[in-house]
Amino acid sequence: MIDPRILVLIPARMAATRLPGKPLADIAGLPMIVHVMRRAEAAGIGRVAVATDTAEIASVVTAHGGEAVMTSPAHPSGSDRIHEAMQKLDPDGKAEIVVNLQGDFPTITVDNIREVLPPLQDPAVDIATLASQIHTTEEDLAPSVVKAIGTSLGGRRMRALYFTRATAPTGDGPRYHHIGLYAYRRAALERYVSLPPSPLELQEKLEQLRALEAGMRIDFTIVDTVPRGVDTPADLETARGILSKS
Repeated sequence: MIDPRILVLIPARMAATRLPGKPLADIAGLPMIVHVMRRAEAAGIGRVAVATDTAEIASVVTAHGGEAVMTSPAHPSGSDRIHEAMQKLDPDGKAEIVVNLQGDFPTITVDNIREVLPPLQDPAVDIATLASQIHTTEEDLAPSVVKAIGTSLGGRRMRALYFTRATAPTGDGPRYHHIGLYAYRRAALERYVSLPPSPLELQEKLEQLRALEAGMRIDFTIVDTVPRGVDTPADLETARGILSKS
């Protein structure tokens, strides 16, 4: 039973810097955005829609049985895009939680999508997200791998203290690869998009730091796998290899 209190929104735009047009890139016979949409639908947690500024993306989504909502091309981030989509799709404010699922995660698992929600059972949490333990030196050292630093709350849940592109924390112990899937309380998303970019956000180029600097609470769940984001032609070929076997 799909929960009417949850909206799963997938921001998608054609003007990606490193891989223009990637939402429509063919992977195993389907456009990438359709793979992501179908994973979200299979998770069965809420109403799913693609938020886009491009009519071609919207047409592909609807042709494959999905829902699309047109948004402004001027948005600086996916969070701003899903905020507009939320207002259009749910003007009466019935949706209490908005999930922001990146449109370039074609290999994300249904379980990962579901696992982002449990931290919001705690009313003190504003935003929930995911991370996975780092096991390789390559991941550890890569600035492209964002590290989530947190304090354990028991089990697989942690409260986020910081996010960074640096190898952190130092010393012996686990480090965690942040996965850019978010579940916002509606009020938290509205507050977040009303805030100006924060100093640490601009320095690290990580939007989630805006929320932390504003005193918002982010908790994350530790999961076993990291979905492969598609940012480059090499990433696209990797995704094609994975999904051609599934």
